[in-house]
Amino acid sequence: IPCSFPSCIRTFKKNGDLTKHVNRFHHAVSSAPVQPPNPTFDSEQVPPAFPFPSPPPPQIPQEEKKLHPYLTGDICNERGDYLPPDTPPPPRSTESPWSPFEGQAQFHLADLLFQKVEMSQGNIDELMDIWSLYEWQLAQVTGRDTCSFNGPFDNHKDLYRLIDNIVQGGASWKCFQSVVDESLPVNASEWQKISYQVWYRDLDTVIANILANPEFRNDFDIAPYVHLDSAGKRSWADFMSGNFAWRHAVSDLFEGAATVKGAMLVPVILGADKTTVSVATGHVEYHPLYLSIGNITNASRRAHRNAVIPIGFLAIPKSDRKYDKDPNFRVFKKKLYHASIAAILQALKPGMKIPVIRKCPDGHFRRVIYDLAAFIADYPEQVYVSGVVQGWCCRCNAMFSDLDGAADRRTQELDGILREEYGGEGRTLWDNFGVDEHVTPFTEHFPRADIHEMLSFDLLHQIIKGCFKDMLMDWTWEYLLLKHGDKRANEIFDDIDHRLAAVPAFPGLRRFPHGRRFKQWTGNDSKALMKIFLPAVAEYLPDEMMKCLSSFMDFCYLVRRSDINEDTLKAIESSLQAFHHYREIFRTSGVREHFSIPRMHSMVHYPLCITDFGSPNGLCSSITESRHITAVKKPWRRSNRYNALSQILLTNQRLDKLSALRSMLVNAGFVLPSGPSHTSQPDLFDVENEDVGPVDSGQAQADVKLARTRESGYPRFIAELGEHVGHPALEELTCQFLHEQLNLSEDSDLPHITSKVNVYHSAIAVFFAPSDRAGIRGMQQERIRCTPSWYSIERRDCVLATIDEDRPGFRGLSAARALLLFSFRHEKKTYPCALLHWFNMYGQRRDPKTGLWQVRPAFHDQAQQNPCLAVVHLDTLARGVHLIPVYGSHRLPVELKYHQSLDVFKLFYVNKYADYHSNEILF
Repeated sequence: IPCSFPSCIRTFKKNGDLTKHVNRFHHAVSSAPVQPPNPTFDSEQVPPAFPFPSPPPPQIPQEEKKLHPYLTGDICNERGDYLPPDTPPPPRSTESPWSPFEGQAQFHLADLLFQKVEMSQGNIDELMDIWSLYEWQLAQVTGRDTCSFNGPFDNHKDLYRLIDNIVQGGASWKCFQSVVDESLPVNASEWQKISYQVWYRDLDTVIANILANPEFRNDFDIAPYVHLDSAGKRSWADFMSGNFAWRHAVSDLFEGAATVKGAMLVPVILGADKTTVSVATGHVEYHPLYLSIGNITNASRRAHRNAVIPIGFLAIPKSDRKYDKDPNFRVFKKKLYHASIAAILQALKPGMKIPVIRKCPDGHFRRVIYDLAAFIADYPEQVYVSGVVQGWCCRCNAMFSDLDGAADRRTQELDGILREEYGGEGRTLWDNFGVDEHVTPFTEHFPRADIHEMLSFDLLHQIIKGCFKDMLMDWTWEYLLLKHGDKRANEIFDDIDHRLAAVPAFPGLRRFPHGRRFKQWTGNDSKALMKIFLPAVAEYLPDEMMKCLSSFMDFCYLVRRSDINEDTLKAIESSLQAFHHYREIFRTSGVREHFSIPRMHSMVHYPLCITDFGSPNGLCSSITESRHITAVKKPWRRSNRYNALSQILLTNQRLDKLSALRSMLVNAGFVLPSGPSHTSQPDLFDVENEDVGPVDSGQAQADVKLARTRESGYPRFIAELGEHVGHPALEELTCQFLHEQLNLSEDSDLPHITSKVNVYHSAIAVFFAPSDRAGIRGMQQERIRCTPSWYSIERRDCVLATIDEDRPGFRGLSAARALLLFSFRHEKKTYPCALLHWFNMYGQRRDPKTGLWQVRPAFHDQAQQNPCLAVVHLDTLARGVHLIPVYGSHRLPVELKYHQSLDVFKLFYVNKYADYHSNEILF
């Protein structure tokens, strides 16, 4: 149905949509009285006030944080005496902030050489020699004394000495050894005769350093709390918003409750995971143990910022192959593992009963009580740390042969009862309860600690790599092999690879130029493939299988959000129920016999874990995996490979000191804060999403602006520009746009545009996206391209335009393709604009197979020769949108390139999986 208003080219499928459009955009113009011309009125001036008083602004419900009434984190002095809440923090030390360095230049050079460039010792010495030579030559030219000239440091030893003298962040490494039983027989196994070393740090000092870091001033919770959103519904985000912290802060759990009241709970978060630093040169492995605290926000923990600290390197016993299945060797390794962790944590045990005085990021002192809270680990590590048999769930008592059956939660208390009742009766505990009777978890030595309660979720290994890559994707290929045979299935696999390669480019989206055909998979590869997988396989899989994949994707994106409220939690449970229902297609088709897989079973525990620990992305093993790079792999590469562990430990200690000193200098205003740290260099097609930093409080949640510099080589007047870019109607469309912007009457003539026109090849969209990889401040920056040459190809990105703010999700938005970005001036006002080719919604609801909306380019005629174009203000645009072709049942030609897809295909999926923000708004 076309709009009857003159000069409007919009079309609608329903009378209701047309009526809303007319009432919203044309009714006010046609019914408004015509004002006499006022030659003194400027378009940028404020029009006269309305004669009637304006109604009061509506009362917007506010969010609320209900703090815990017992462990409230009250401030105190250094002796532990409580102070009034408005007491200012103690003044900073009057000593030189740059100590032990002589000044700002020397600190920055040390930070550059050791932390950023990671320069070797020989290169540092050579650089200092060159520096000294330059100073000597400069002195000769200027006539100064040339007796002695040195660089900022004498050599690398001088540099390392100054770093070692930094007071902040110091936590030296210590070592203890296992004791060999002297009564062993002569023919005992070699692994029994070895004394194993475990390196560790004093945890009380490590936590004190984290607490004293001023960089966490604005990312720190002093007490457990219940977060209620504006609708009065519970919301979970950071660790302290969960039930675990609230539950463990009640007075009944503490001895001497009167001395604990008013203290600050510090939940200790541990993480362990083996990592390999060299396979080709000797299979060098390390087993680091990490520590963080629950008071730090999830965003800071994910960005690292010295919130995740290596606190130990556990021993890795090795022996001959003949002992690989030796039960005695297996039990010994587990006992050594738990005994080592228990010994490392002993320094925290006094602070779990009696509060200790610690300085906090805001500069105040508080009485602190420690509590073991969470353990980050993948499934093999969870089995190790919980004393559960491989194949069983580490959180509930479900039978390994029927993990989807009803089961109660595992508890440490119940494990103890079972050991007392059935211990020593052969394999009863092992076979019937999944408990290893020979293993006593380290948590049994500490108050209020239950290892089964502490085990957190693992998005990386359970959901992304586990369920998606290792299960659902492999099961899909097995189904195609069973149904079509090897020959036809291989043809389908090749076509799916071509479809993945033909996906249009989008900011932050990794491309797959050869499809799935690469051997070394990473977590980022799996995440990137998830975003474009459904459209590539839609025509080859049955409806139930596609719905299974779609419901899993919904579950995956919901649990990866940074803020989860009650509605989101219900959606998670609904998607999980749908996934369990539709996955039966894999059983009925012969691909699977059962679904008793621990990693897939773990999905049922996510709703409870979210209410306990907050958002899963704050306790995911991807945090420890990324920390391996900076704490183990890079320091190992910097070592000389001889006794490398000692060098790794020393490097970590120096990095911690430099980082702590930098945080103090940033807080004092002597050094500018650095951007969020990245552990890896993004690839060519993953560089267009940037963190733009803090945004003014008055800024809207979505803002699109043109690039800073206009492009040369274009005509400067609107008529010639339209002919140049191949859209002769550009002048008329722009005049119609200006007519609407000026709110002119329906009968008035279209205004003329006489100013020069500026053309731009890109625009920047800034929007609030706390669930996205938007740095630590929650703002996402996305570049929208509209250029005839982007790496030698034409690129015209697609965008989302707001058409009805009252309709939720995609129903209030419209997809369009940006054909031109430009601006002009009229009556001293600049109008940033975009020439768009509209896309119409295909169907009244989402595609039932994929759960994605479908759109197609809009044309005025059936021959599709006259596209529906419009010029809109940049304020109409919300952000970019990713469209993936509906490929159909025919094979793609091999010569089709990804940059041609938007021109070749006539029907597209609106990809809500392109990023988390798209997933939240395109429902």
